[in-house]
Order: sequence, then structure tokens, then C-alpha cells
Amino acid sequence: MLDTLSMTSSPGEASRAPVDALDCRILLLLLTEPGVGVLGASRRLGVARGTVQARLDRLQRTGVLRSMAPDVDPAALGYPVTAFCTLEIRQGRGGHSPVVEHLAAIPEVIEAHTITGSGDVLIRIVGRDNADLQRVIDRVVDDAHVTRASTVISLATRLDHRTIPLVEHLLDLAQGEPAP
Repeated sequence: MLDTLSMTSSPGEASRAPVDALDCRILLLLLTEPGVGVLGASRRLGVARGTVQARLDRLQRTGVLRSMAPDVDPAALGYPVTAFCTLEIRQGRGGHSPVVEHLAAIPEVIEAHTITGSGDVLIRIVGRDNADLQRVIDRVVDDAHVTRASTVISLATRLDHRTIPLVEHLLDLAQGEPAP
């Protein structure tokens, strides 16, 4: 059995990473070839099918692997315009919950993050065109808890959401290779 990768969370304090080298190899295979399946993964990695399944179950249970769902491209669905909005919200009772509930009811809001800085919430939204994006923004700010919004439109995605380099880095660390 492979040793779990040791990481340092603070000076002098060691903690155990939630993945080891085999976990990283399984994750990389699934990230690069999502349709490989458990049996295919076990054959490609040279480990028992039950081992791969047990590792996947643990990775899902611990939250490392959030989903086995397909990665859907909003642009291919007819929503090619992407924008990021920084929202300032009314402080007080309920915290962020009322705003999050409002945003969750808008299908074109595809991400929301609580942030530090001049705003309170950063969201990613999509639209069919600029006019549709305006409709979405109007809907976003149509909430008593949203006091201000600042929006920037993405002209092109230069580096999409990615985790493969992070998993590769962890695999290098687990195998004792120096980090670049």
C-alpha cells in the first residue's frame, strides 16, 4: 500500500493529505479520460477493480471527488457570453443566505463565492448575448439585499477551471519528486 502524502499545514505541524499516489493516478485518469469507467481504470492502472472502486468511494465520501457528472459547456448550450459580477450586499440579519437563495433561483448564475475586498459576493453568469446578459444582471440586482453590482464581461477564456496540474503536482510530491 502506498504511503499517504505528508504535507505541512504550518511550521512544525504535519498533517496527512487526503490522497496518495494511487489516488492521484486514478484522478488523473478520470480527468483526462472521463469515460474510462472503473473496470477500464483498473486495467489501465494495473490494480484490482475493487481497489479502484473503494478509492473512488472514499474520494467521494471525503469530498475530494465532488462529482462523476459530465462537464457541460454553457457556450455549447447557447450561452456564449460570460460575465463576472461583484455584488455588495446589505449587511445585517440573515448574512449571505437571502442573497444566495435569490441567486440560486436564477439559472444563468453558475457560480457564487463569498469574497474579501470591496465586494461581498462574486458571481459568474452567462447569457445568450449582451441583451440577454443585461436581463440576467437586472434579475440579479432585483433583490433588496443587493445594494450594488459591478460587472465585467469575459472576452475570452484563456485558462479554464482546471485541476489536472494540481493533481499532477500532488502525484510528484507523493512519488518524492521535487516540486518545480
